[in-house]
Amino acid sequence: MSQNISANAETATKVTMSGNGGSNEGDMESKRSLGEVMGSIMKTLGLLHQLHLTVSSYNVSSQLKLLQRLNTLVLELDNMKRLADDCNIQVPMEVVNLIDDGKNPDEFTKDVLNLCIARNQMTKGKNDAFKSLRKHLLEELEQKFPDEVEAYRDV
Repeated sequence: MSQNISANAETATKVTMSGNGGSNEGDMESKRSLGEVMGSIMKTLGLLHQLHLTVSSYNVSSQLKLLQRLNTLVLELDNMKRLADDCNIQVPMEVVNLIDDGKNPDEFTKDVLNLCIARNQMTKGKNDAFKSLRKHLLEELEQKFPDEVEAYRDV
């Protein structure tokens, strides 16, 4: 179970790294904040693993150790929240839902990229069609109104 949590957290941090926009100074600050949040996430995952080991081998003599680890986890979660407040990165809900479903967010990126390529090709086709129509209309107009077309081309 801890491996699955670790994999999802790593995937989530990879996704958030690609989603920041704004000025260069803002980007640098945001990346620094993101790095601190990622470090806190990794530290929290380590603390959760230690806590899991402590709980799975719990006996009365390890109660103090368990309480210390719980307190450390709470402090790190508080630190993570504080660091995350400084991090202004927006992740699309579709990506978050994919991660929750245990799917790879790269699939979402691939689908969005393919959709952009398809729309770009459609737009290029429309643009080419308008250029062809313009050329055809100018040819037709030149046959009927050569003086006006010459004046138009001069402009």
